[in-house]
Amino acid sequence: MKTNKLGFNFTHFKGDLFGGITAGIVALPLALAFGVSSGLGPSAGLYGAIFISFFASLFGGTNTQISGPTAPMTAVSMVVIASIVAACDGEVSKALPVILTVFLIAGLVQIVLGLSGLGKYIKYIPYPVVSGFMSAIGVIILITQILPAIGYYPKEDTAYVENFKPFAEEIILNNILKEEAGEGILVLENFKETIVKAENITQADILKESKTLAGKEASGVIGALKVMPRALKSINYLELLLALATIIIIFGFKRITTAIPSTLVALFVVSGVAIAAGLPYRPIEQIPSGIPLPNMEIITGFSLTQITPYIFTAITLALLGAIDSLLTSVVADNMTKTRHVPNKELIGQGIGNTIAALFGGIPGAGATIRTVVNIKAGGKTKLSGMIAGVLLLVILLALGPVASKIPAAVLAGILITVGIGVMDYKGLKAIPYMPKQEVAILLIVLVLSSIWNLVYAVGIGLIMASLMFMKKIGDLTSQSSRIEELGEESWEDESSFPINLKEEVFIKHIKGPLFFGSTSDIQRLSKQIPSTASTIIMRMEKMSYVDQSGLYALEDILQELISQNIDVIFIGLTEQPKYMLERIDIIPDLVGNEKIFADFQSCIPYIRASVENKFS
Repeated sequence: MKTNKLGFNFTHFKGDLFGGITAGIVALPLALAFGVSSGLGPSAGLYGAIFISFFASLFGGTNTQISGPTAPMTAVSMVVIASIVAACDGEVSKALPVILTVFLIAGLVQIVLGLSGLGKYIKYIPYPVVSGFMSAIGVIILITQILPAIGYYPKEDTAYVENFKPFAEEIILNNILKEEAGEGILVLENFKETIVKAENITQADILKESKTLAGKEASGVIGALKVMPRALKSINYLELLLALATIIIIFGFKRITTAIPSTLVALFVVSGVAIAAGLPYRPIEQIPSGIPLPNMEIITGFSLTQITPYIFTAITLALLGAIDSLLTSVVADNMTKTRHVPNKELIGQGIGNTIAALFGGIPGAGATIRTVVNIKAGGKTKLSGMIAGVLLLVILLALGPVASKIPAAVLAGILITVGIGVMDYKGLKAIPYMPKQEVAILLIVLVLSSIWNLVYAVGIGLIMASLMFMKKIGDLTSQSSRIEELGEESWEDESSFPINLKEEVFIKHIKGPLFFGSTSDIQRLSKQIPSTASTIIMRMEKMSYVDQSGLYALEDILQELISQNIDVIFIGLTEQPKYMLERIDIIPDLVGNEKIFADFQSCIPYIRASVENKFS
């Protein structure tokens, strides 16, 4: 297999060409749909698909992976965009630099994850969290796309917008007062400047702010459900028919053949009929013609105060993109019998997302369906993903004006099928058989992600899963680590211990790690030792690890035992626990070296010599 200095392999160029072209064609309708769904318009989705596909393939660690905007990444991006636009008085142009900066930071975080070698730890995110999140993505897309599918747009509902005018006036006046306070001209003696500005407020200003408030109120799952009754009373049946036709073709054409992407067939057929028949449908936003140019306001207008509230969101986007991409890499590995390089893949995804953000694209990740299509069409090397990106650029340059005529309802129909497909039915079907704790995590993440906040829901899910895991490990450790009176459930080598010392000596078996989840058992030690005991043996052969919490809990109990004149003996200390005990001087201050033995038999002479048998 021949490769050049850049690592390209042209041996399979024909397969890569066909694979890249096919994947690019499949990516086109999804890129446009995800762009519209995000709130930045179809061009943002197309830019994301172009740059992420090309650069993630060029620098990534999975040869056949096709990257671009995906449903999970778009759902999180949609939340970010909506919140930033609302904070910028509803003006997308004003909010765009901040939005793109957040996306750029997400890309940089992915690069850092790859360079630091943390990619291998992504796999430890619990399945219930991922399952709940993916199902929530499906719910969000399904419910929010019902409105455009029936031709309802809250900002265009005059009666609905009218309800927000009093609040709009209040916000505008508050903004004037805040502005004057910042300029230092707001004083009790003179409100002339305030009055002048208030008099200059026009009905157009109030209407604009009202539309912003209406759009914000109707956003997300809860917002869509609130306005659903209004929407159902004013259905645009042409838009509904276009959306339904799209959905039927996407699901129906798959039954005929999978050789041609059904999403593309639906896009061309329904859009073609609507355009040819001259139907009065609502088109998508205009797609700019010409080569994409970088948005330099990201650099020139950078404001740390504006970005700070969204740092955690950027990190979440980065982690989500990493998970999405690496899962797709595993699929690609299984199909091609190859092995991807996780950290290199994260670097490639990070570079792709960073460059896409600079050019105004929404973030993305490895896309499973597009990757599978690429492999089946013959793609074998990174050239296939780069060709897919170049093809989308050619389509943008050559067919931008034509693509701008695509009905918005068609893209809504496409997204509804994406929402149905992205839900984790495997995880949902397993709910009756899963442990209750895992079901709780899945449902909590699903519900909170759907109705509240995707980012926070995932964080809560991870915290819950971690706490439950720690409790489980602590319980298991506690079950196997008990205070045992000599002769009851004793270990094999304890059978020869002098019976006449049974009342004086008690044994503590510590099995497994002693960490913050298992300290409660050892803290009960002093309360459980009978008054006849003068010596306690702590067997630590199976204690592989001790953390700081376990260390200080052990120190406290040793001090209490020693204050009661109880002798403590350690047996079988392993390397890490011994090192930690020496670091805080438990050894030799509380337990001298003469009381530390490698095995149980070697401690018996010491016990015979030092323990006074009160019952002999």
